[in-house]
Amino acid sequence: MICFDNAFSQWLIDVRRQFHKIPEIMFQEVNTCQRIKDLLTQMNIENYGYEDMTGVVALLRGGKPGKTIALRADIDALPIEEKTLVSFKSRNPGMMHACGHDAHTTIMLGVAKYLVESELIKGFKGNIKFIFQPAEEGDGGADPMIKRGVLEEPHVDRILACHVQPGLPVKTAGLHPSQSHASTNPFHLIIKGKGGHGGHPDEAIDPIVAGAYFVSTLQTIVARNVDPLETAVVHIGKFLAGEAGNVIPGQAELAGGIRALTPCVRDLVLKRLQDVVKGVEVNFGVSCELTIHDGYPPCINDPDVCKFMHDIGVQVLGAENIKYLKPSTGAEDFAFFAKARPSTMIMLGCGNEEKGIVHPLHSAHFELDERVLDVGVKIFTEAVCRYLS
Repeated sequence: MICFDNAFSQWLIDVRRQFHKIPEIMFQEVNTCQRIKDLLTQMNIENYGYEDMTGVVALLRGGKPGKTIALRADIDALPIEEKTLVSFKSRNPGMMHACGHDAHTTIMLGVAKYLVESELIKGFKGNIKFIFQPAEEGDGGADPMIKRGVLEEPHVDRILACHVQPGLPVKTAGLHPSQSHASTNPFHLIIKGKGGHGGHPDEAIDPIVAGAYFVSTLQTIVARNVDPLETAVVHIGKFLAGEAGNVIPGQAELAGGIRALTPCVRDLVLKRLQDVVKGVEVNFGVSCELTIHDGYPPCINDPDVCKFMHDIGVQVLGAENIKYLKPSTGAEDFAFFAKARPSTMIMLGCGNEEKGIVHPLHSAHFELDERVLDVGVKIFTEAVCRYLS
């Protein structure tokens, strides 16, 4: 069983808080990457970055040849103004580690530190590749890293990742035996009407009314088209129009997204979205420009790798503290890694109701019980030891 002293646990806390102070959003994680590289270099671990994008890759070579296992950590923050009262809150205005990526990064650095200092690495048959990935929150940094060869030289045979979960108590964990996350398709809609005086709406073509109809009609797609036993989400997160209360604007701008757990449901919802837009044009005399983007594919865990990590979780936390979870309609660009290699992601409990650590991911009040750092390091170190021993 992996164990370490209080000094090591404090190191994890200190490192995580350092990252928490310097959050950087997708593809802007310059200082974060430099801090990661500095820590890896202090451990005498070979590492490199990219000239044309952020991200860091490190390699620990075992004492004997063998397979390569990769541990992935996302490193970006969210464009959120932090509202916690912690002493180490964000120093970067409008940016916050509100999804726990600072913890993910720290956990994988902790695994590297433990393997080096304990000299366990010398007995391994194979290698550990650490992938510190940018831009999970939106643009997706996994796919460009794969295209730049992160899964080769040496060839990666298996990939593991984690995500902190405030909905689970600290010192517990959850796994998805197959699918963990939904696919995503962000979309953007411009509705062009005809501006005019608010007192003479008959002389204008109001894009706000057309947009409101569009938003309300979207709600019928899932309710009246998708099989009740299937899952889909259609949401609008942006609706911009007008500058004055007595002026009908010339256009409205909306943005949202579609999430689905299966390709057939995804295709159905996308088709109905396009139908609704055509109806808006006919019913209101506006013109619409709809752009649908390719988002993340569904994240499908390998059942054998999931069972492997379940057994590790039982070893570290006890069988009563590990459970299987239902798929989430959230998205995760670890899905690109999961398509490329046998993979799984484990959800690490970081909640603590007694301490008021209950706010969800992406909340400006999000916090985590830092004991999750110890748990994460122990689970992934045990996983590496079992895979390469």
